[in-house]
Amino acid sequence: MCVVGVLACDAGGDDGDTAAEDTWQQVHADLPGALLSVWGSGRNDVWAVGADARDGTGPLVLHFDGSTWTRPTTGLTAGDLWWVFGFEGGPVYMGGDGGVIVRLVGDTFEVMDTPGIGTVYGLWGATPETMWAVGGESDASGGFAWRLQGGAWMPEPSLAADVSSSAAIWKAFGTADDDVWLVGSNGVALHWDGTALVPGDTGVGSSLFTVHALGGLYAAVGGLATGIIVESTDGTTWRNVTPEPPPMGLAGVTLGADGSGVAVGFEGSMYTRSAAGWTVEDSGLPVRQNLHGSWIDDEGGLWVVGGQTLTSPLTEGVMLHRGTPVPEGL
Repeated sequence: MCVVGVLACDAGGDDGDTAAEDTWQQVHADLPGALLSVWGSGRNDVWAVGADARDGTGPLVLHFDGSTWTRPTTGLTAGDLWWVFGFEGGPVYMGGDGGVIVRLVGDTFEVMDTPGIGTVYGLWGATPETMWAVGGESDASGGFAWRLQGGAWMPEPSLAADVSSSAAIWKAFGTADDDVWLVGSNGVALHWDGTALVPGDTGVGSSLFTVHALGGLYAAVGGLATGIIVESTDGTTWRNVTPEPPPMGLAGVTLGADGSGVAVGFEGSMYTRSAAGWTVEDSGLPVRQNLHGSWIDDEGGLWVVGGQTLTSPLTEGVMLHRGTPVPEGL
């Protein structure tokens, strides 16, 4: 794995200091590319991917091993990576512009063959061999859903033609090979039951950008000027749980243990979840960039990424973190 740079400094604070763990820190700021997605197998294995750094090294990719930040190069020389998802011990999948899917196995990045050139906006799989890749065009059309079968990406034939022609599929997430939700523009929501994609009803007519599930709870967020949060406790029936006053548009959501969660969106907006529902989260930081992706680690730490995400080039990458302090800065 080729590394462009090594990023590290004193994390500050005491791991046992509760006050420090409850404080948001700005881990990275003003990066050359917006960060669009963050995922990890644990606090000591965190990946963030994003936009083209425009320095000849392709899309921005960062990795944290528990003590040090590194910037691996994927072999791509241009383009944006919109999503990252993987498995403890590997592999790690990254998807983006032009139908690109990069798979990291060990220290080796491999650009996989894919059946199309639309942007891959979402990746999820129950196992490394049963992955989903979804996406479409930025104008919210050309939606597609691909499945990894026998080591090859193949279009899922049960995706209805009227859906693919009129919507983009933004994200996929599930609990098992026979329980996967796909969400997209124009209120599109599809459920995979192990045999076919079946239309679902979230009661929402606007875009749902991200879906997540954990411990019997499902959540999806979206909206444009006005944000939306919907939840399901049975994986079938959805209800609108958007807090009042409603948030700005939301782009990312992650659920954690014990009913916790974090949702992020436009102009630095964040909401966290407890048994009482979703409430505004004030980071105390002067962050005005759009927040696009989130993740909760195995210790309950919150990770949030974003940047200038509405017009190209996508710049001003930022990462926020709440939990045991981590090294900051590039």
